[in-house]
Amino acid sequence: MRDFAVWAPQRDRVRVLVDGTAHPMRPSSAGWWHAEVDDAGPGAAYAFLLDDDGTPLPDPRSRWQPSGVHGASRVYDGNAFLWTDHAWTGRQLPGSVLYELHIGTFTPGGTFDSAIERLDHLAALGVDLVEVLPVNAVDGPRNWGYDGVGWYAVTENYGGPDGFKRFVDACHARGMGVVLDVVHNHLGPSGAYLDRFAPYFAGSNIWGPSVNLDQAYSEPVRRYVIDNALMWLRDFHVDGLRLDAVHALHDEQAVHLLEQLAVEVESLSTHVGRPLALIAESDLNDARLVTAREGGGHGLDAQWCDDIHHTLHAALTGEAQGYYADFAAAGLTGLAHVFCRAFLHEGTWSSFRQRNHGAPVDTRRIPGHRFLAYLQNHDQIGNRATGDRLTETVSPGLLACGAALVFSSPFTPMIFMGEEWGARTPWQFFSHFPDPGLRDAVRNGRTAEFAAHGWADVTVPDPNAEQTFLDSRLDWDEAEQEPHATLLRVYRELIALRRARPELSDPWLDQVEVDVDEEARTVVLHRGRLRVACNLGAHPVTLAMDGPVSRILLASEPVEGDTGALSLPAESFAIVQLA
Repeated sequence: MRDFAVWAPQRDRVRVLVDGTAHPMRPSSAGWWHAEVDDAGPGAAYAFLLDDDGTPLPDPRSRWQPSGVHGASRVYDGNAFLWTDHAWTGRQLPGSVLYELHIGTFTPGGTFDSAIERLDHLAALGVDLVEVLPVNAVDGPRNWGYDGVGWYAVTENYGGPDGFKRFVDACHARGMGVVLDVVHNHLGPSGAYLDRFAPYFAGSNIWGPSVNLDQAYSEPVRRYVIDNALMWLRDFHVDGLRLDAVHALHDEQAVHLLEQLAVEVESLSTHVGRPLALIAESDLNDARLVTAREGGGHGLDAQWCDDIHHTLHAALTGEAQGYYADFAAAGLTGLAHVFCRAFLHEGTWSSFRQRNHGAPVDTRRIPGHRFLAYLQNHDQIGNRATGDRLTETVSPGLLACGAALVFSSPFTPMIFMGEEWGARTPWQFFSHFPDPGLRDAVRNGRTAEFAAHGWADVTVPDPNAEQTFLDSRLDWDEAEQEPHATLLRVYRELIALRRARPELSDPWLDQVEVDVDEEARTVVLHRGRLRVACNLGAHPVTLAMDGPVSRILLASEPVEGDTGALSLPAESFAIVQLA
């Protein structure tokens, strides 16, 4: 006997179709419909029929969609999987190093099981938390994951729900936690049937229909979002969630959805006995997201910080188009500001937005580990016209300098897959919807978007072409070749040094000092008695230190240090200890 349930408050009749037989459902409170059906065990196919419409619709809360987002749902036995992580106590976000990857392009196989084969590489690198791009059900054979419509189901493209559980279990076996990227701000353009059942949608944003968080019938919709988040953390043993583009969540209720989510996740964390992290992607430059609820904030654990990325990117590449303009204009002085305050725009003029942007950060009360720092991520590569990585424009020496600044910063470092060896494979935008008209719309929309960001004269790879997807897969043979192998060694040593020396992970922003020389292109980051000296210029330099150099802890090239100076080759870094 299985109880099928669905929320459809504005329907007069609902039936559930189980293995081809329709069963009437009875209404209950708050618009829910129920039916108890015999012999509907694991694997049984089911769908819902609304009023007199004969079109079967998949379950909005389906855990398993083996026939795709348009097909029937299948009954999934969530208790059948045999977990082996019973001793797993979790990984807290402060002090951790994250590694962002896309299952479909991380390995040639493009599945959870093939990704497991590469987890030893991540463990040896020093990764603490593996951040996985969205894995929910999406229409078509390939996608970044941000066009998902089956929020509760794991895509069959990668191996379905049991495949994801195997991946999480394998990460835990190697001492690494898992952060899952989830998208609650919109639904994809194909297979989103929620509005057939109930008022799930309330308008739209630039990506698609947005969910109803504060209008009539919004309470069950909020529950739909929060239950989904709790499901990943509880049933799939995930250790944290990356919340996509939270600035697009329109919610005017007194208690914002994000705060409500933080409260319930804290309760779950208490129950399961391991830390559970919530990491926001936000375009607001507003630290209230990561301010404790006791201090009037939403109480999230961290947020991605694009200002850190943009200052580093502009400093390393010299690019100044689109949203990089202000960061390039600020130069190394802007980089110093960001490393002490997280945001460049703190209520200041943004030329890209043509308005003031952001708010000041209270650096005495908000630790730096609540901001994620990265040289690259899926957006900052994939949203470039050709999906080119820093490797295409930046030397291995400058890549190492950028990594040294990230891993020596007061922030939480994150790596994008392949970055650690300077991968040359692009990571381009790709998808493939069955509808030809939708494919044309995606192609034209991306071209227009790139033009708006300053790439009007560049030939954009067709996002629908299989080759665009294949070209974006990592080439693991690179990691054993030069100069990639040397950069990989530098990454491993940087992460090991960060773990060994508490000064390098100290999160307090008001204790950070940064010296820069715009003309010489040098940056010196003060971390207790350690100095992280970077020469971003094309010529050797000798830097005066504020004390005798007693020890060179790590250097990307041979360096010389004496009682009060440090000589650095071009495009190199050194981390030294002062006496």
